[in-house]
Amino acid sequence: MDALPLADLLQALADPTRLRILALLRRIELSVGELAQLLGQSQPRVSRHVRILADARAVERRKEGSWVFLTIAGEERTAPMFGLVDAWADEATCAIFEADASKLDRIRLERAEAASRYFTSHANVWDSIRSLHVAESEVEQAIAIALDDQPLGRLVDIGTGTGRMIELFGRDAQQAIGIDRSSEMLRLARAKLEAAGISSSLRQGDMNALPLDDGSADTVIIHQVLHYAHSPAAAISEASRVLAFGGRLLVVDFAAHEREDLRTTDAHVRLGFDDETMSGWFKAAGLTIDHVQRLEGGELTVTLWRGLKAAERRRRAA
Repeated sequence: MDALPLADLLQALADPTRLRILALLRRIELSVGELAQLLGQSQPRVSRHVRILADARAVERRKEGSWVFLTIAGEERTAPMFGLVDAWADEATCAIFEADASKLDRIRLERAEAASRYFTSHANVWDSIRSLHVAESEVEQAIAIALDDQPLGRLVDIGTGTGRMIELFGRDAQQAIGIDRSSEMLRLARAKLEAAGISSSLRQGDMNALPLDDGSADTVIIHQVLHYAHSPAAAISEASRVLAFGGRLLVVDFAAHEREDLRTTDAHVRLGFDDETMSGWFKAAGLTIDHVQRLEGGELTVTLWRGLKAAERRRRAA
């Protein structure tokens, strides 16, 4: 008999545990370990159920360090599936789903406590950097103005760290995705954004090899991350790859400076950037800089560079 993908999907749903997993993941992203804790089942057993759902393309798995986080697959795939579940769910089923969901507060609390410990242990480092430039509120206001000329659409924050950019702009975006190399920072951001009630998708990945398709973003932000890059040009090129035509890249970083000590105390690879160099990198990536703003104050100047990816027709005509 020929393969029947629809039957595979329906068979993936035909299990109480897997339906409970889907109901939980509709609310927030969870790790395999957290699911095991919520469901009161062993991690290997939950992993087996997750594998079946992933093979049916109902959920997506993302590795973050030693953890595996799970999220619902794209809406175009899962919306009809959940329409069926919602239409057929009886009172007893809904009661079980709600009972599982009530346990999520414990997961949120554990995440928040872990985030608090991390903030406490790193606060002195972040405060020392902030003291060198204008107030963060002034920088964030300038970012908001730079992004206010058109809808954010699908927003990607590269090097999301604590998730601050998504906290500020995620509600106004059609979709918000945060990417960071550090699994610890992603857990921190996840706890912070959940507490703020902001929907987002957080993924582990490198700025030079983003886990995103070509043209899948309308707005990309690289905020105070590029000075850690060994190849900033490659990072900008990769950001351009995921931008749709007509999309925007906003880089926020330090202007060129001579604080050599930041290489050792804070692992800065680059001591800021000048406009000419940045313009060259944008141009090589197919982006045209249309906005530059300098925020002076303190020893370091913060600069905003915004670039536009030309519309497809214009690029073909060129």
